[in-house]
Amino acid sequence: MRAWPLRGRGGRLSLRGRLVIISLLLLVVALLGSNALLVALLQRSLVQQLDDRLYTAATVAARLPDVPDLSEAPGDTAPQVRDTVERELTGDVHLAYLDPDGHVRRILRPANGSAPELPTLDATAVDARGGQPFEAPAENGGAPWRVIAAPLGAPDGERQRQRGAAQGGSVVVAGSLAQVDATIRQLGVRVLVIDSLVLALLGVVGWFAVRAGLRPLRRIETTAAAIAGGDLSSRVPTPASTRTELGRLSAALNGMLDRIEEGDAARAATAERMRRFTADASHELRTPLFGIKGFTELYRMGGMPERTDVDAAMSRIERESARLVRLVEDLLLLARLDEDAAAADLPLRLTPMDLRTLAADALHDLRALDPGRPVSLTGPGGGPPGGAPVLGDEARLRQVTSNLVGNAIAHTPPGTPVRIGVGTQDGLAVLELSDEGPGMSPEQAARAFDRFYRADTARGRAEGGGAGLGLAIVDSLVTAHHGRVEIHTTPGAGATFRILLPLHP
Repeated sequence: MRAWPLRGRGGRLSLRGRLVIISLLLLVVALLGSNALLVALLQRSLVQQLDDRLYTAATVAARLPDVPDLSEAPGDTAPQVRDTVERELTGDVHLAYLDPDGHVRRILRPANGSAPELPTLDATAVDARGGQPFEAPAENGGAPWRVIAAPLGAPDGERQRQRGAAQGGSVVVAGSLAQVDATIRQLGVRVLVIDSLVLALLGVVGWFAVRAGLRPLRRIETTAAAIAGGDLSSRVPTPASTRTELGRLSAALNGMLDRIEEGDAARAATAERMRRFTADASHELRTPLFGIKGFTELYRMGGMPERTDVDAAMSRIERESARLVRLVEDLLLLARLDEDAAAADLPLRLTPMDLRTLAADALHDLRALDPGRPVSLTGPGGGPPGGAPVLGDEARLRQVTSNLVGNAIAHTPPGTPVRIGVGTQDGLAVLELSDEGPGMSPEQAARAFDRFYRADTARGRAEGGGAGLGLAIVDSLVTAHHGRVEIHTTPGAGATFRILLPLHP
C-alpha cells in the first residue's frame, strides 16, 4: 500500500509540536469555557446583590410618611428620607414617587447621568409586576438599569398592597448596572491576561515535558536508523513496565528484530550450504565424468590397440557411469526431500509393516558382503529382538537400512563385529545398527548427516569411497516418516545409529 505524504503545514510539524499545540488548544477551550461560566455566575451574583439592595430601598421608601407633591415646598422630611434611603444604597440610584396613574409625583433622588426610561407604571402595572425587578434602558444611552416598583404604604397583606397602589401611588427605585458592567470588564481583562500567562508558561513546560516523554520514541528512531544501516543486532531499550504503550511497542519491535535477525542468519546459512553443496556436487560429478572423458579420448587417439585394452576401458567407463547414475539419483532424491519437506507431499507409499523384516534383511546383506564379519540380531541395546510395527514406505526404509549397512562396511575394518537391534522403546519403534569400529569425534558426529561430508577424508574416491550423501539421505527419509535418527559414538569405541519411528498398532 502506498503511503501518501502529509500535506499542509501540519505535515511539517514534529510529533512533539503537534502534541503541544493540541494540548494548548484543549487548554484554551477549557479555560474559555470555565472562565465564561465563572464570569456569568459572578455577573448573576452581582445583579442579584443589586436587586436585593433595590428591594430593601423600595421597601423602606414605601413605608415612609407621605412625601409632598412637586407643587409643595420641600420641608425637612425630604432630606431625612434621602439620608435614610442612601444608607441602604450604593452606586448610582434613581428614586421617584408615582401617582396611581403612573405619573411622576416627585423625584426623590435623580440619577447622576442618564435616567432610566421607565415604562408605564400605573397601579395595575405595578400590581402586575408584583415587586419583581426588571431591566430598563437608559434615556440617552449607556448602561441599562435594574428597576423595582412597589406600592406605597405598609405591605402587610395583599389587599393593603393593592389599596396602597390604587390610592397612594407607588415608589420606583432604579439602580444602574454600570458598576456591574465595569466589574465584569475588569474581571474579563484580568482573566485574559492571567490565562495568557498560564498558557505561555504551560506551553514552555509542556514542550520540555513532551520532549522527555517522547525520549523512548527517539531511542526507537535511533535503533531503526541503525537497523536500516545494516546493524541487525541493535535492540530497542525495554522500559521497566511492558504494560504501557511504549513498553508493548518496544517488546513487539524487539521480537520482530529477533525474528528478522534469525531469518537473515538462516538465509545466510542456507546460502552458504547451497554454495558448498554446489561446489561439492560439481566436484563429485566431475570425477566420474573426467574418467569417462579420458577413456573415450584415449580410444579416439588409438591408445587401445588391443581388444583387452578396450574391454578394460569399457569396464571402467561402465563403473564410472554407474557411479554417476547413483550420484545423480541421490541428488535428485535429496532435492525432492528438501522441496517437499514444507509441503509434506513426498509421495510415500505408507503401509503397515514391521521393522524386524528390515533388520533380518540387513543381517543377510552384511553376511553376504563380508562373510567374515560377526553379525548379531538383538533388541534395542541388547536382549532378544522384538516386534516394531510402523506405518512406512518399505522401499524407502530399505534404502535407509542399505545406506547404514554400506556405511558400516565402508568405515570399519573387515571383520569388525556389527550388531543389529530391533524392537520398541519408550513408545517408539527402534531399529539400530551398532559397530565396534574406530568411531567418531563429537565434531564429526555433529556433521555426520551433512551432505558431502566424509569423516574419513583420506579415503580416495577411486578406492570406493562414497560421495557423503548416504547418511544425509537416511536422515531426510526418516524425517519424512515423522521419525528421527540418533548417533551415539565415541572415538575408538564404535558408533551406533538409531532410527526411531512412531509405533503403528
